[in-house]
Amino acid sequence: MLFKFSLDFLVVVPILGDMRNALLIRDGTVFDGTGAPGIRADVRIEDGRIAAIARDLVVRPGETTIDADGCWVTPGFVDMHTHYDAELEIAPALSESVRHGVTTIVLGSCGLSMATGRPVDLADMFCRVEGIPRSTVLPLLERVKDWNDPAGYLSHLDGLALGPNVACFLGHSTIRAAAMGIDRALDINVRPSADEYRRMEALLEHALDAGYLGLSINTLPWDKMDGDAHRSQPTPSVFGTWSEYRRLMKPLRRRGRILQGVPNISTKFNIVLFALASAGLLRRALKTTLLALMEPKADRFAAKIVGALARLTNTLLRGNLRFQAVPNPFDLWTDGLEVPVMEEFGAGTRALHETDPNRRADLIRDPAFRKRFKREWNSTFLGRAYHRDLDDTEILACPDGALVGRSFGAVARERRQDPIDTFLDLNAVHGNALRWYTVVANDRPETLEWILRHPDILIGFSDAGAHLRNMAYYNFPLRLLWRVKEAHAAGRSLMPIERAVHRLSGEIADWLGLDAGHLVEGRRADVVIVDPAGLTPAVERASEALMPGFDDLYRVVRRNDEAIRAVVIGGRLAFANGSVEEAFGRERGFGRVLRANCVS
Repeated sequence: MLFKFSLDFLVVVPILGDMRNALLIRDGTVFDGTGAPGIRADVRIEDGRIAAIARDLVVRPGETTIDADGCWVTPGFVDMHTHYDAELEIAPALSESVRHGVTTIVLGSCGLSMATGRPVDLADMFCRVEGIPRSTVLPLLERVKDWNDPAGYLSHLDGLALGPNVACFLGHSTIRAAAMGIDRALDINVRPSADEYRRMEALLEHALDAGYLGLSINTLPWDKMDGDAHRSQPTPSVFGTWSEYRRLMKPLRRRGRILQGVPNISTKFNIVLFALASAGLLRRALKTTLLALMEPKADRFAAKIVGALARLTNTLLRGNLRFQAVPNPFDLWTDGLEVPVMEEFGAGTRALHETDPNRRADLIRDPAFRKRFKREWNSTFLGRAYHRDLDDTEILACPDGALVGRSFGAVARERRQDPIDTFLDLNAVHGNALRWYTVVANDRPETLEWILRHPDILIGFSDAGAHLRNMAYYNFPLRLLWRVKEAHAAGRSLMPIERAVHRLSGEIADWLGLDAGHLVEGRRADVVIVDPAGLTPAVERASEALMPGFDDLYRVVRRNDEAIRAVVIGGRLAFANGSVEEAFGRERGFGRVLRANCVS
């Protein structure tokens, strides 16, 4: 059941004293982000930094205190895979992540970034892939874009009132379109000229000099372009060859930066090529992070095979490969057909190509289209990420209220009809007013726990800021902590709390090369106070909340404010007692732009 909230922000937190200069967190169990056991201590914050971590610190006059008795005091959590690139320009507080203890986020994932290019090209590459309305993003970019190169983009971000800290990957689609022009970048028969290769390499070197973490590429052909000029073509990165990718890997390997890759998860074969690229035999290993280690319902062997490949790469081949993983079931909400997994096969893309509801409905009713849709839906020739089991669905909303709470398979049996015909009929009649739900992966707790213990993963892939009507993983840190707490209560050894904190903070930050993820005297104060009593099954419960600045769009969220007593970013209180501090939206932000391998 989904409940709607009408406001994205609640009330302003009353603050006594100057929070930037004097804040004392008292009597908590402090985890430093290294995986070391927690210690009972106070944490003093002055001028945005950790001034002291010790027992029984004396309260100074005018110092604001936070009672952390019974709570865990941890470093701020790191979300290493977001698509906040557009939302950051509208609501840079990014409160949906901050309220769950995320104090550092990473942009520029999946080959897509705003680092350079024309607003129309950036919007067309970004919006359909990430499920974000182009009607909002294109005019936004046309209004705010005041940068022309990767360094200029970071300077632009420096000027925003950021909620969390922000770091960036450079998108391969972005630089390919900028170097070749969008038409050539999307032509399967065109390879970059020598000059175009040099332009891409120069943009990448420029970005690395400016502090980008590395390069993100995408080889998944069912990520499609938006707009009119190139609608339904794959994004530019998909048209790159392995020789092109390898050429751009060279500066990453030389400089110890990161390749973030999206394999073709339908066929899965090129995962091996990514693994071989990461290998460090007779050369420096390439830091490589890939999407994603999970157990799809469609392929119960995938997780163990991918896990074994990662172990082989990092041991025998001396690589540096990390798969991203989420600590929760991978579930999806869908309005009609508007969900990425429908792009796995051509008929799904053909339907989504039609933006006009009436034209889409007419197409869905066409017998020839239905024949194609059924053939491709049932095909086992190519791999699939989505299980396509219409019994494994739940209709959540529909103008025909009698269908709510039932699966498409159950409705089909009542109608004595093929389930795919029922699915298409309901989409033709109701369009996006038909809202339904399914779980795609990570449904078996024992396998999920095996994934979370795997040494070659990084907890990430939240996709925060994208797929606004489809996914709700903003609170992934709390879902891991809850799972660990529940396993401990049941007598299972999933991992100690200190290891869970490490997986959410220091482990990710250290691997990315970011100044984040640790509680250390003298370092920047990004701190979360977690109340373990608030870690309940409610962390799994979804709702809908109005998204500010996105034309009355409601996104799916999971909110667990009772589990977070306070969030401190840059020494200032950003969230406390269930309320988001709005001051950063009017004056200056709490967070800052983080450059790679730069410790402040």
